[in-house]
Amino acid sequence: MDIYADNILDHYRNPRHKVPIADANAERAEENLTCGDKLTVQLKIANDRIAQIGWSGVGCAISQAGMSLLSEHLEGMPTEAVLKLGKHEVLNLLGVPIGPRRLKCALMSLHAVKNALREVSGKQPQSWLDTVEIESE
Repeated sequence: MDIYADNILDHYRNPRHKVPIADANAERAEENLTCGDKLTVQLKIANDRIAQIGWSGVGCAISQAGMSLLSEHLEGMPTEAVLKLGKHEVLNLLGVPIGPRRLKCALMSLHAVKNALREVSGKQPQSWLDTVEIESE
């Protein structure tokens, strides 16, 4: 099997940071209605950084491994840097080709994290079109 696919399966079977955070100060739940994937992300933000990240969820290997991989990447990162992340950073973390039908699965983690940060700062959540970086017509 491909080493990248092995990485996805490892993160799916042994997810990192998949624990509740009792003193989280930001939280966001997201659901992909087309396939049933669900994620809830919890963040502890301190000094404008993600001091701790935890999550729960169910769904396909791509959505769950994506959240696990992203959670490792984000801990300690400044919140402003997180808000500037784009889909390509998440797709690079996954390391496998993602087709159009699986793009929402792959980016669900980024969508949840960005919207948790937006909500805690009093901003409206961003749309899926913004997360998947598709221009609306």
